[in-house]
Amino acid sequence: MIREHREDVIKLSLSAVLFAAALIIPSEGPLRLAVFAIPYLIAGYEVLWSAVRSIFKGEIFDENFLMALASIGAFCIGEYPEAVAVMLFYGVGELFEHIAVGKSRKSIAALMDIRPDYAVVLRSGTEEKVSPAQVNVGETVIVRPFEKIPLDGTIIEGETSVNAAALTGESLPVDKKTGDAVMSGSINLGGMIKVVVKSPYSESTVAKILELVENASSKKARQENFITRFARYYTPCVVVGAALLAFVPPIFFSGDISEWVRRALIFLVVSCPCALVVSVPLSFFGGIGGASLRGILIKGSNYLEALSRVKTVVFDITGTLTAGSFKVVAVHPELVSPDELLEIAAAAESFSNHPIAESIVSAHGKDIDKSRFGEVSELPGRGIKAVIDKKTVWVGNCTLMEEAGSDWHECELSGTAVHISIDGKYMGHIIISDELKSDAKNAISALSETGVKRIALLTGDMKKVGESVAHELSIDEVYSELLPAGKVEKVEELLSEKIAGSTLAFVGDGINDAPVLSRADIGIAMGALGSDAAIEAADIVLMDDKPSKIVTALA
Repeated sequence: MIREHREDVIKLSLSAVLFAAALIIPSEGPLRLAVFAIPYLIAGYEVLWSAVRSIFKGEIFDENFLMALASIGAFCIGEYPEAVAVMLFYGVGELFEHIAVGKSRKSIAALMDIRPDYAVVLRSGTEEKVSPAQVNVGETVIVRPFEKIPLDGTIIEGETSVNAAALTGESLPVDKKTGDAVMSGSINLGGMIKVVVKSPYSESTVAKILELVENASSKKARQENFITRFARYYTPCVVVGAALLAFVPPIFFSGDISEWVRRALIFLVVSCPCALVVSVPLSFFGGIGGASLRGILIKGSNYLEALSRVKTVVFDITGTLTAGSFKVVAVHPELVSPDELLEIAAAAESFSNHPIAESIVSAHGKDIDKSRFGEVSELPGRGIKAVIDKKTVWVGNCTLMEEAGSDWHECELSGTAVHISIDGKYMGHIIISDELKSDAKNAISALSETGVKRIALLTGDMKKVGESVAHELSIDEVYSELLPAGKVEKVEELLSEKIAGSTLAFVGDGINDAPVLSRADIGIAMGALGSDAAIEAADIVLMDDKPSKIVTALA
């Protein structure tokens, strides 16, 4: 409990004790007024002062005005206990409300803690401690154990583990080595590392997260806008209604004016809209805060509201449902063993830094004797031609096999086929494919259980690849070989077919997904590996790239 809350507890407790004493102590006339006025002022001073300030600002009809009018009216008709009780109970209600708001703000405050205070940058061989905003792209920063990583960059020296829980919601530390990317706001848990900065602080992960969270409340949901408008008209209607209730019956029906004024004051008290006005924004704020604690950034409460009506979810494939990294999934030899075929391909590809080449070398996993090599040529768009042990080895696609005069053939498996030929003889092929994310299958099945009626895949990949992923995830609807404009057209078609009153969410990660992320009712981007364009265009960002977080967001 913060100091302000403790002060409120003391103030309300003192008022309650004095109120109880006033009820017990026998008193009459001015003394009775005084013993009840003291607890009344202690509990209600802030309400009365707020009402006065609002009147001078021209904002008369709010809950403070109602409470002041009702309680002062109660004093006027001699119902002193009623007046004190109104202020006391109102104060207790406000205290609970403030505590609830404080709890919902905890996760936002935790995000504020990820803001790095300084950066240690290497300049002319010496260390300088500066503001992260003063570090330029390309400079090297030093991050020691238990310091926050100040800017996004790549490790050029050292190994460590980093805690990125505040960014991604992932509680386990992640191991990082030379060449790995690190995000600003994460905490270095291991040894000292040197990081070369790849983006300025204003474009860093931590700056974007803080900006998204801070601006989320400016985008109000439909219910919030309705409640705000409702209170503007509701409060004066209540005041007018109370006035009519107080004076119409006595004037036209010969009623007791003091009794009807008392009833009008009761009507004012029970009609106060403060709980109604607070409840909706507090719910959305709690939802946004709870989501951010789990690594889900929702850019506004209007998007949180739209999530509750999602019935159609459309996924991009590469980098969204798949890991976005190549892996050897099959080795099909013709004239040699699988190990020999993989060794030949790895030897030739060891001279290339292409992702496919790296995946083959990684699958081989053994040292390669470079003394066996003669001339090596990388043929853009086709593959590698290398002389190994005085034999000409061709490793690449079908076009390269045609050049080599090799009798190659297609593979029944989906994925990228890398063919191998030696001196024109076809040795076989290796299938490279993007592997599914570990939680992709569970995410799809869980979405169906949450009430999502339609799940579809959109991809720029070949039809064979799209259908393979769809089959593995048990998704019936897949549209392949789509350019960015084609994805937008398909989403517009799906939008026209959606259930009335429902919303469509598109999940993607690449630059080519930015247009369709903007076009969908809700755009959901992968934040860790996703492109800046996709994150900027999206309404919701998943900081750890796990598709299962969509289910968490819906919950």
